Amino acid sequence: MGHAALARRYAEFAGWATSGGSPCFAAWAAGVAEDADVLAWIATLPGPKRQPNLVFAAARWHGVPAPGPYTGLREALLHDDGAIRATILHRATQTNEAGRLAALVPAFASLAAERPLALLEVGASAGLCLYPDRWGYAWTTPGGRTVVGPEPRLKCRVTGPAPLPTAPLDVAWRGGIDLHPLDVTDDDATAWLETLVWPENADRRAVLRHAVEVARTDPPHLVAGDLLDELPALVAEAAPHGEVVVFHTAVIMYLSAADRERFDAMMRGLVADGVCRWVSNEDPRVLPSVLDGAPPLPDEPTMVLGIDGRAVAWAHHHGRSLAWL
Repeated sequence: MGHAALARRYAEFAGWATSGGSPCFAAWAAGVAEDADVLAWIATLPGPKRQPNLVFAAARWHGVPAPGPYTGLREALLHDDGAIRATILHRATQTNEAGRLAALVPAFASLAAERPLALLEVGASAGLCLYPDRWGYAWTTPGGRTVVGPEPRLKCRVTGPAPLPTAPLDVAWRGGIDLHPLDVTDDDATAWLETLVWPENADRRAVLRHAVEVARTDPPHLVAGDLLDELPALVAEAAPHGEVVVFHTAVIMYLSAADRERFDAMMRGLVADGVCRWVSNEDPRVLPSVLDGAPPLPDEPTMVLGIDGRAVAWAHHHGRSLAWL
């Protein structure tokens, strides 16, 4: 990725940060996009390590104030003694955004039918999104509110004919795959997850802390490995327990273009064989086949929520809104 492409990546992230309620990260990303020296510093990192979320979190991990001015980030990166770079190389953006469950649960509910769910997350990180049945939800629609479960409730604005459940999901099995699963009982790992939450997003930090508490009472079954290699066997392991639903959110973007195509083909094959259902929640460019036959994308940044390889909704990247198609 040349400097021009890297600048575009950071300029685009500024838009996502604005949509996600982080003026600090929006300003930082816009600053990086126009700063040749900082772009040159980031360009020395391996390609997968140039992500704004990762670079910004590593800087914060080493004391750069956020919210804070862009100059603080700039000085820290350009005068790094190697500590920030080492953190970037060692860590990953395993954000585990449990708030996305507010957008995922309607998709899960539409697949529940007569059997309990066996949830299998690819790119599971610490597995915090494997507990949709342990949360309450408050979906606000033009016609009123649908409330399910106790506090704390994940809140989401909904338009369109979303299949909002009226009772908690029945989850009989939960598991996941990640190249480097995080141990939810490890304080260092969970502290890093908290650093990945954008600085002004106090609500997301509260959700993360509760998600960690939930998962620590019943740690998830996580397999370390490449999702392309491990997924079929884990689907077979989950199958006796209920309706297998393979899901992922903001994960497939980290695969190469060739591996994205392999994953798309594998999932469509598994669905066609009747061994699982598939819920995807990704950037529109990641799995373009999911958009076949869908209406035009909205103007603002959005995730594409898909069921079995077909777009069914536009979802806010932190689960705050859902527009069912």
